[in-house]
Amino acid sequence: MTNIEYHVLLALASCPLHGYAIAEAVAVESAGTLVPRAGSLYRVIARLMTLRWVTETEAPADAPPHPGLARRYYALTPAGRKALSAEAARLKQAAAMAEKRLHVARGRQ
Repeated sequence: MTNIEYHVLLALASCPLHGYAIAEAVAVESAGTLVPRAGSLYRVIARLMTLRWVTETEAPADAPPHPGLARRYYALTPAGRKALSAEAARLKQAAAMAEKRLHVARGRQ
């Protein structure tokens, strides 16, 4: 899973979002290291939909109307939630391994 895919899934973990809101969430949650442009973001969303990790859904009832074209909302599927959870566990394990090795490396110096 790429970093951008992980952050898109993470953004959708709490509720359905439209594309612009996903891009904003990714930028905020990545501390500005990822700022997806529309074209690349929608390619990522299309790939996640192909994997059946994300699906298009209805706008939430409390969503304000958009003055232009109707916004498309995306939601995490159960398979997407499972993939996100597995990736989070993998990242946690990788971070623990790095911390262990760094600690050992400090002890040698």
